[in-house]
Amino acid sequence: MQNHQRKTYVVQLHKVYNELSQALLQYQTDKNAVNLTEAGSFNTFVSDYFKTVQKCDNSLTPCFSDNYRTLNGGSVSFSNGTSYVLASGSSIRFLLNAEGDKIGQVGIDINGKQGPNILGRDLFFIAVYKNGILDDFNDGTAPLTEDERNSIYTSACQGRGLVSGWGCFGKILNDNWEMTY
Repeated sequence: MQNHQRKTYVVQLHKVYNELSQALLQYQTDKNAVNLTEAGSFNTFVSDYFKTVQKCDNSLTPCFSDNYRTLNGGSVSFSNGTSYVLASGSSIRFLLNAEGDKIGQVGIDINGKQGPNILGRDLFFIAVYKNGILDDFNDGTAPLTEDERNSIYTSACQGRGLVSGWGCFGKILNDNWEMTY
């Protein structure tokens, strides 16, 4: 039963990942840009490129759950920002914070407010890089190496106490879109 649930989570994550990848590519194409930085402002990106059913201005709730925990019982550092519920039922929060080769990050709860509300099960964070690659968080460029992803997974996704939330998505990428943890 648990294996089936994990596969369901990964299928839902992959669906949102594909939707996000296609939207970023379409955005870049529509702006006739060579990369996402050149494409310009992302102020209306989510509302223009996704079918949304709810918008939570400068707030996580009620689009996201009030709190999330880690697989080890810790808590997740999850800052406020304008959030959306997509027609698929997933919640998404796109946060611009250009640093290095990243233009921002996306917080995704693949089943919205429904449980289990656990980082690495239904909550994931994905970094968006200027070259259009979606990967885990890194100070360098994307794509990350398997070792870089594993290191982030160990320290951030599997961490105890208050964690940043990074690493779970990278582990799934490393394991060929399977949840092996």
